[in-house]
Amino acid sequence: MTELLIRLAADGAMIAAAVVALCAFVCVVPRDKWWHWGWRIVVAGITTYAAAKLLGYVYQPNELRPYQQLGVEPGASYLPNPGFPSDHALFAMFLTIAVWYATKHKVLTIVMLSLTIIIGLGRVLALVHAPIDVVAGVVIPFVGIIWYRHTGDKSVK
Repeated sequence: MTELLIRLAADGAMIAAAVVALCAFVCVVPRDKWWHWGWRIVVAGITTYAAAKLLGYVYQPNELRPYQQLGVEPGASYLPNPGFPSDHALFAMFLTIAVWYATKHKVLTIVMLSLTIIIGLGRVLALVHAPIDVVAGVVIPFVGIIWYRHTGDKSVK
């Protein structure tokens, strides 16, 4: 039962976060603002992902993931790379920031942030990431805020 809960937190919550974010954009953002926010989100996503990959290339704290170090099976899905930073945490936090900037809806943002925390904890408990991988995955998306801060709020009335 514990293994199932960890897998749901590590992988299933990511699906929930994506669905909540999509619903937030479709249902809360006015249709005439979709293009306004859509291109900013795409550019911010590319910037965030590029920053994450560059940092992962320059700095890799461990060559092996925790499950490999312990010689056990992983408790969740993962990509065959060293794991820094966590792509799941990166994507979840990026979506959280995007939901906040596009909707300013506090409840949706709190739901997204809660899912991001659940995902991060799940990834660590599933032994596919070390805590530093998840922390980096949560911090790096703030690089993408540049696109929201400088072009988003000022032109939307």
